[in-house]
Amino acid sequence: MSRFLLVRLGALGDIVHAIPVAAALHRAFPSARIDWLVSARHRDLLDLVPVIHRRLVIEDRGTATGLLAGWRGGRIPGRPAGTSLLAAIGELRRSHYDVVFDLQGLLKSAVLARLSGAPRVVGFSSRYLRERMARPFYTDAYDPGGGGMYDPNERSHVVQMNLGLLTAIGLSSAAPEFPLDRVDTETARAMRERVGNRYALVNPGAAWPNKRWPAARYGAVARALDERHGLKTIVSWGPGEEALAQEVVREAAGAAVLSPRTSIGDLVALLRGAALMISGDTGPTHVAAALGTPIVGIYGPTRPSRNGPWAPGDITISRDASCQCHHLRRCTRERMCLFDVETAEVLDAAERRLAAK
Repeated sequence: MSRFLLVRLGALGDIVHAIPVAAALHRAFPSARIDWLVSARHRDLLDLVPVIHRRLVIEDRGTATGLLAGWRGGRIPGRPAGTSLLAAIGELRRSHYDVVFDLQGLLKSAVLARLSGAPRVVGFSSRYLRERMARPFYTDAYDPGGGGMYDPNERSHVVQMNLGLLTAIGLSSAAPEFPLDRVDTETARAMRERVGNRYALVNPGAAWPNKRWPAARYGAVARALDERHGLKTIVSWGPGEEALAQEVVREAAGAAVLSPRTSIGDLVALLRGAALMISGDTGPTHVAAALGTPIVGIYGPTRPSRNGPWAPGDITISRDASCQCHHLRRCTRERMCLFDVETAEVLDAAERRLAAK
Protein backbone atom coordinates (compact mmCIF):
# COMPACT_ATOMS: atom_id res chain seq x y z
CA MET A 1 0.00 0.00 0.00
CA SER A 2 1.44 3.33 -1.03
CA ARG A 3 -1.49 5.72 -1.58
CA PHE A 4 -3.94 6.78 1.11
CA LEU A 5 -6.74 9.35 1.24
CA LEU A 6 -8.26 10.72 4.43
CA VAL A 7 -11.72 12.28 4.21
CA ARG A 8 -12.45 14.71 7.02
CA LEU A 9 -14.01 17.91 5.69
CA GLY A 10 -14.40 19.76 9.00
CA ALA A 11 -14.78 21.11 11.58
CA LEU A 12 -11.57 22.47 13.09
CA GLY A 13 -11.53 20.33 16.23
CA ASP A 14 -12.54 17.22 14.30
CA ILE A 15 -9.68 17.76 11.87
CA VAL A 16 -7.26 18.05 14.80
CA HIS A 17 -8.57 14.75 16.16
CA ALA A 18 -7.92 13.07 12.79
CA ILE A 19 -4.31 14.24 12.37
CA PRO A 20 -2.92 11.26 14.37
CA VAL A 21 -4.27 8.95 11.65
CA ALA A 22 -2.09 10.71 9.06
CA ALA A 23 0.87 10.62 11.47
CA ALA A 24 0.44 6.88 12.13
CA LEU A 25 0.19 6.12 8.41
CA HIS A 26 3.36 8.12 7.75
CA ARG A 27 5.21 6.31 10.54
CA ALA A 28 4.15 2.89 9.20
CA PHE A 29 4.58 3.77 5.50
CA PRO A 30 7.16 6.59 5.37
CA SER A 31 7.32 6.65 1.58
CA ALA A 32 3.55 6.50 1.05
CA ARG A 33 1.50 9.32 -0.40
CA ILE A 34 -1.08 10.60 2.10
CA ASP A 35 -3.72 13.02 0.76
CA TRP A 36 -6.58 14.68 2.63
CA LEU A 37 -9.98 15.79 1.33
CA VAL A 38 -11.01 18.89 3.31
CA SER A 39 -13.40 21.83 3.25
CA ALA A 40 -11.85 25.06 1.96
CA ARG A 41 -12.49 26.90 5.23
CA HIS A 42 -10.42 24.37 7.18
CA ARG A 43 -7.50 23.70 4.85
CA ASP A 44 -5.19 26.22 6.58
CA LEU A 45 -4.57 23.92 9.53
CA LEU A 46 -3.60 21.08 7.19
CA ASP A 47 -1.01 23.37 5.58
CA LEU A 48 0.87 23.01 8.88
CA VAL A 49 0.81 19.19 8.84
CA PRO A 50 4.03 18.12 7.08
CA VAL A 51 3.13 14.43 6.68
CA ILE A 52 0.33 15.26 4.23
CA HIS A 53 1.34 15.19 0.59
CA ARG A 54 -1.64 16.99 -0.92
CA ARG A 55 -4.73 18.80 0.33
CA LEU A 56 -7.76 18.29 -1.90
CA VAL A 57 -10.00 21.25 -1.19
CA ILE A 58 -13.76 21.41 -1.67
CA GLU A 59 -16.32 24.11 -1.09
CA ASP A 60 -18.43 22.22 1.43
CA ARG A 61 -22.04 23.45 1.31
CA GLY A 62 -23.16 21.18 4.13
CA THR A 63 -25.10 18.72 1.98
CA ALA A 64 -24.29 15.54 0.13
CA THR A 65 -24.96 17.30 -3.15
CA GLY A 66 -23.03 20.45 -2.27
CA LEU A 67 -20.84 21.84 -5.03
CA LEU A 68 -17.34 20.52 -5.19
CA ALA A 69 -15.65 23.71 -6.25
CA GLY A 70 -12.32 22.14 -6.93
CA TRP A 71 -9.10 20.92 -5.50
CA ARG A 72 -5.78 22.57 -4.79
CA GLY A 73 -2.55 20.87 -3.95
CA GLY A 74 -0.87 22.10 -0.78
CA ARG A 75 1.85 24.67 -1.48
CA ILE A 76 2.23 23.85 -5.18
CA PRO A 77 2.69 27.05 -7.26
CA GLY A 78 0.53 27.47 -10.29
CA ARG A 79 -2.19 25.10 -9.14
CA PRO A 80 -5.61 26.15 -10.52
CA ALA A 81 -7.96 27.68 -7.96
CA GLY A 82 -10.69 25.18 -8.71
CA THR A 83 -12.33 22.98 -11.29
CA SER A 84 -15.74 21.49 -11.90
CA LEU A 85 -17.31 18.73 -9.84
CA LEU A 86 -16.64 16.10 -12.50
CA ALA A 87 -13.04 17.24 -12.95
CA ALA A 88 -12.41 17.10 -9.20
CA ILE A 89 -13.88 13.59 -8.90
CA GLY A 90 -11.82 12.60 -11.90
CA GLU A 91 -8.70 13.78 -10.08
CA LEU A 92 -9.59 11.61 -7.09
CA ARG A 93 -10.00 8.61 -9.36
CA ARG A 94 -6.74 9.29 -11.22
CA SER A 95 -4.89 9.24 -7.90
CA HIS A 96 -5.51 5.47 -7.63
CA TYR A 97 -5.70 5.30 -3.85
CA ASP A 98 -5.20 1.92 -2.22
CA VAL A 99 -7.31 2.79 0.83
CA VAL A 100 -9.61 5.69 1.71
CA PHE A 101 -10.51 6.40 5.34
CA ASP A 102 -13.77 8.27 5.94
CA LEU A 103 -13.32 9.95 9.32
CA GLN A 104 -16.43 12.12 8.92
CA GLY A 105 -19.21 9.53 8.97
CA LEU A 106 -21.65 11.51 6.84
CA LEU A 107 -23.41 10.45 3.67
CA LYS A 108 -21.60 13.11 1.63
CA SER A 109 -18.17 12.08 2.93
CA ALA A 110 -18.91 8.41 2.34
CA VAL A 111 -20.10 9.10 -1.21
CA LEU A 112 -16.95 11.11 -1.98
CA ALA A 113 -14.80 8.35 -0.50
CA ARG A 114 -16.51 5.76 -2.70
CA LEU A 115 -16.29 7.96 -5.80
CA SER A 116 -12.50 7.96 -5.40
CA GLY A 117 -12.57 4.47 -6.92
CA ALA A 118 -10.34 3.00 -4.21
CA PRO A 119 -10.76 -0.76 -3.76
CA ARG A 120 -11.10 -0.29 0.01
CA VAL A 121 -13.09 2.39 1.81
CA VAL A 122 -12.89 2.25 5.60
CA GLY A 123 -15.38 3.90 7.95
CA PHE A 124 -17.14 3.38 11.25
CA SER A 125 -19.91 0.92 12.04
CA SER A 126 -23.47 2.23 11.84
CA ARG A 127 -23.84 3.09 15.51
CA TYR A 128 -20.77 5.33 15.36
CA LEU A 129 -21.86 7.23 12.27
CA ARG A 130 -23.45 10.66 12.27
CA GLU A 131 -25.57 9.47 9.33
CA ARG A 132 -26.16 5.72 9.15
CA MET A 133 -26.86 5.89 5.42
CA ALA A 134 -23.10 6.22 4.99
CA ARG A 135 -22.45 2.60 6.00
CA PRO A 136 -23.25 0.89 2.63
CA PHE A 137 -20.47 2.88 0.95
CA TYR A 138 -17.73 1.25 3.04
CA THR A 139 -15.95 -2.00 2.28
CA ASP A 140 -14.67 -2.17 5.89
CA ALA A 141 -16.40 -0.92 9.03
CA TYR A 142 -14.67 -0.48 12.38
CA ASP A 143 -16.66 -0.73 15.60
CA PRO A 144 -14.94 0.77 18.69
CA GLY A 145 -16.92 -1.63 20.87
CA GLY A 146 -18.68 0.85 23.12
CA GLY A 147 -22.22 2.13 23.28
CA GLY A 148 -22.19 4.23 20.13
CA MET A 149 -21.63 7.85 19.19
CA TYR A 150 -24.54 9.28 21.18
CA ASP A 151 -24.55 6.83 24.08
CA PRO A 152 -24.04 8.89 27.28
CA ASN A 153 -21.96 6.03 28.68
CA GLU A 154 -19.51 6.00 25.76
CA ARG A 155 -16.08 6.84 27.15
CA SER A 156 -13.69 6.20 24.25
CA HIS A 157 -11.83 9.31 23.14
CA VAL A 158 -12.49 10.29 19.54
CA VAL A 159 -8.74 10.34 18.80
CA GLN A 160 -8.43 6.69 19.79
CA MET A 161 -11.57 5.82 17.83
CA ASN A 162 -10.09 7.44 14.74
CA LEU A 163 -6.85 5.51 15.18
CA GLY A 164 -8.94 2.36 15.45
CA LEU A 165 -9.82 2.67 11.76
CA LEU A 166 -6.23 1.68 11.00
CA THR A 167 -6.85 -1.85 12.29
CA ALA A 168 -8.48 -2.47 8.90
CA ILE A 169 -4.99 -2.44 7.37
CA GLY A 170 -3.28 -4.23 10.24
CA LEU A 171 -2.02 -1.24 12.23
CA SER A 172 -2.62 -1.22 15.96
CA SER A 173 -3.59 1.97 17.76
CA ALA A 174 -0.55 3.92 18.89
CA ALA A 175 -0.01 6.91 21.11
CA PRO A 176 -1.39 9.86 19.13
CA GLU A 177 1.05 12.16 17.39
CA PHE A 178 0.22 15.66 16.15
CA PRO A 179 2.91 16.80 13.72
CA LEU A 180 2.38 20.54 13.29
CA ASP A 181 4.93 22.95 11.87
CA ARG A 182 6.32 25.52 14.28
CA VAL A 183 5.28 28.96 13.08
CA ASP A 184 5.39 32.52 14.32
CA THR A 185 3.43 35.42 12.90
CA GLU A 186 3.39 39.19 12.99
CA THR A 187 0.06 39.11 14.85
CA ALA A 188 1.42 36.79 17.54
CA ARG A 189 4.55 38.89 17.97
CA ALA A 190 2.46 42.06 18.30
CA MET A 191 0.27 40.45 20.97
CA ARG A 192 3.32 39.32 22.95
CA GLU A 193 4.64 42.88 22.86
CA ARG A 194 1.39 44.00 24.51
CA VAL A 195 1.07 41.34 27.23
CA GLY A 196 4.58 39.92 27.64
CA ASN A 197 5.91 36.47 26.91
CA ARG A 198 3.92 34.80 29.68
CA TYR A 199 0.16 35.05 29.27
CA ALA A 200 -3.11 33.13 29.43
CA LEU A 201 -5.47 32.69 26.50
CA VAL A 202 -9.23 32.26 26.68
CA ASN A 203 -11.63 31.48 23.85
CA PRO A 204 -15.18 32.20 25.06
CA GLY A 205 -17.00 31.37 21.85
CA ALA A 206 -18.26 28.07 20.54
CA ALA A 207 -20.36 26.95 17.59
CA TRP A 208 -22.96 25.52 20.00
CA PRO A 209 -24.55 28.16 22.28
CA ASN A 210 -24.75 25.71 25.19
CA LYS A 211 -20.95 25.25 25.16
CA ARG A 212 -20.39 28.91 26.08
CA TRP A 213 -19.49 29.72 29.67
CA PRO A 214 -20.64 33.26 30.67
CA ALA A 215 -18.38 36.10 29.57
CA ALA A 216 -18.54 37.78 32.99
CA ARG A 217 -17.03 34.68 34.61
CA TYR A 218 -14.20 34.52 32.09
CA GLY A 219 -13.52 38.16 32.89
CA ALA A 220 -13.46 37.44 36.62
CA VAL A 221 -10.95 34.64 36.11
CA ALA A 222 -8.76 36.96 34.02
CA ARG A 223 -8.78 39.57 36.80
CA ALA A 224 -7.75 36.98 39.37
CA LEU A 225 -4.93 35.61 37.21
CA ASP A 226 -3.59 39.13 36.77
CA GLU A 227 -3.85 39.94 40.48
CA ARG A 228 -2.30 36.68 41.70
CA HIS A 229 0.24 35.90 39.01
CA GLY A 230 0.70 39.06 36.94
CA LEU A 231 -0.66 36.99 34.06
CA LYS A 232 -2.46 38.99 31.38
CA THR A 233 -5.09 37.24 29.27
CA ILE A 234 -5.50 37.32 25.49
CA VAL A 235 -9.11 36.78 24.40
CA SER A 236 -9.40 35.05 21.03
CA TRP A 237 -12.52 34.81 18.90
CA GLY A 238 -13.84 33.33 15.69
CA PRO A 239 -16.41 34.44 13.10
CA GLY A 240 -19.42 36.08 14.75
CA GLU A 241 -17.80 35.98 18.22
CA GLU A 242 -16.07 39.36 18.44
CA ALA A 243 -18.81 40.97 20.56
CA LEU A 244 -18.63 38.10 23.05
CA ALA A 245 -14.84 38.45 23.26
CA GLN A 246 -15.19 42.21 23.78
CA GLU A 247 -17.55 41.53 26.68
CA VAL A 248 -14.92 39.33 28.33
CA VAL A 249 -12.35 42.11 27.94
CA ARG A 250 -14.73 44.67 29.52
CA GLU A 251 -15.44 42.36 32.44
CA ALA A 252 -11.70 41.78 32.92
CA ALA A 253 -11.23 45.49 33.67
CA GLY A 254 -7.74 45.84 32.22
CA ALA A 255 -6.55 42.30 32.87
CA ALA A 256 -7.32 41.08 29.33
CA VAL A 257 -6.74 42.29 25.77
CA LEU A 258 -8.72 41.51 22.67
CA SER A 259 -6.99 39.52 19.99
CA PRO A 260 -7.34 40.85 16.46
CA ARG A 261 -8.88 38.62 13.83
CA THR A 262 -6.54 35.64 13.64
CA SER A 263 -5.54 33.12 11.03
CA ILE A 264 -4.87 29.50 11.95
CA GLY A 265 -1.16 30.33 11.91
CA ASP A 266 -1.74 33.21 14.34
CA LEU A 267 -3.73 30.95 16.65
CA VAL A 268 -1.08 28.22 16.60
CA ALA A 269 1.67 30.75 17.36
CA LEU A 270 -0.29 32.27 20.25
CA LEU A 271 -1.18 28.88 21.71
CA ARG A 272 2.42 27.65 21.60
CA GLY A 273 3.44 30.56 23.80
CA ALA A 274 0.51 30.49 26.25
CA ALA A 275 1.11 29.49 29.86
CA LEU A 276 -2.51 28.40 30.08
CA MET A 277 -5.64 28.15 27.96
CA ILE A 278 -9.15 28.25 29.42
CA SER A 279 -12.02 27.41 27.08
CA GLY A 280 -14.94 25.14 26.37
CA ASP A 281 -15.20 22.31 23.86
CA THR A 282 -14.05 24.29 20.83
CA GLY A 283 -11.68 23.93 17.90
CA PRO A 284 -9.02 26.20 19.46
CA THR A 285 -9.06 24.03 22.59
CA HIS A 286 -8.30 20.95 20.51
CA VAL A 287 -5.51 22.80 18.68
CA ALA A 288 -4.08 23.73 22.11
CA ALA A 289 -4.22 20.09 23.19
CA ALA A 290 -2.39 19.02 20.03
CA LEU A 291 0.34 21.57 20.77
CA GLY A 292 0.70 20.57 24.42
CA THR A 293 -0.53 23.91 25.78
CA PRO A 294 -1.71 23.56 29.43
CA ILE A 295 -5.53 23.55 29.44
CA VAL A 296 -8.48 24.05 31.73
CA GLY A 297 -11.53 22.86 29.78
CA ILE A 298 -15.15 23.67 30.66
CA TYR A 299 -17.56 21.00 29.43
CA GLY A 300 -21.34 20.68 29.47
CA PRO A 301 -23.26 18.91 26.67
CA THR A 302 -20.21 16.94 25.48
CA ARG A 303 -18.08 14.46 27.41
CA PRO A 304 -14.46 15.27 28.27
CA SER A 305 -13.68 11.55 28.08
CA ARG A 306 -14.59 11.68 24.39
CA ASN A 307 -13.70 15.22 23.34
CA GLY A 308 -11.47 16.58 26.08
CA PRO A 309 -7.71 17.19 26.27
CA TRP A 310 -5.59 14.09 26.86
CA ALA A 311 -2.45 15.36 28.61
CA PRO A 312 -2.33 13.94 32.16
CA GLY A 313 -1.93 17.38 33.72
CA ASP A 314 -4.82 19.04 31.93
CA ILE A 315 -7.98 19.66 33.92
CA THR A 316 -11.58 19.53 32.77
CA ILE A 317 -14.57 20.84 34.67
CA SER A 318 -17.61 18.97 33.49
CA ARG A 319 -21.35 18.96 34.00
CA ASP A 320 -21.69 15.87 31.84
CA ALA A 321 -23.34 13.92 34.66
CA SER A 322 -26.12 16.47 35.13
CA CYS A 323 -26.54 17.72 31.54
CA GLN A 324 -29.87 16.82 29.95
CA CYS A 325 -28.91 18.03 26.49
CA HIS A 326 -26.06 15.75 25.43
CA HIS A 327 -24.91 16.49 21.87
CA LEU A 328 -27.59 19.15 21.33
CA ARG A 329 -26.52 22.53 19.97
CA ARG A 330 -29.00 24.40 22.16
CA CYS A 331 -30.08 23.73 25.72
CA THR A 332 -33.65 22.51 26.12
CA ARG A 333 -33.82 23.33 29.85
CA GLU A 334 -34.55 26.60 31.60
CA ARG A 335 -30.95 26.86 32.83
CA MET A 336 -27.85 25.66 30.99
CA CYS A 337 -25.70 23.23 32.95
CA LEU A 338 -22.63 25.42 32.36
CA PHE A 339 -24.25 28.11 34.51
CA ASP A 340 -23.62 25.79 37.44
CA VAL A 341 -19.86 26.13 36.93
CA GLU A 342 -18.81 28.95 39.23
CA THR A 343 -15.84 31.26 38.80
CA ALA A 344 -14.13 29.88 41.89
CA GLU A 345 -14.14 26.36 40.48
CA VAL A 346 -12.46 27.41 37.25
CA LEU A 347 -9.98 29.63 39.06
CA ASP A 348 -9.02 26.78 41.39
CA ALA A 349 -8.45 24.54 38.34
CA ALA A 350 -6.34 27.27 36.72
CA GLU A 351 -4.21 27.57 39.87
CA ARG A 352 -3.64 23.82 39.96
CA ARG A 353 -2.80 23.63 36.26
CA LEU A 354 -0.31 26.48 36.52
CA ALA A 355 1.32 24.87 39.56
CA ALA A 356 1.67 21.55 37.73
CA LYS A 357 3.81 22.96 34.92
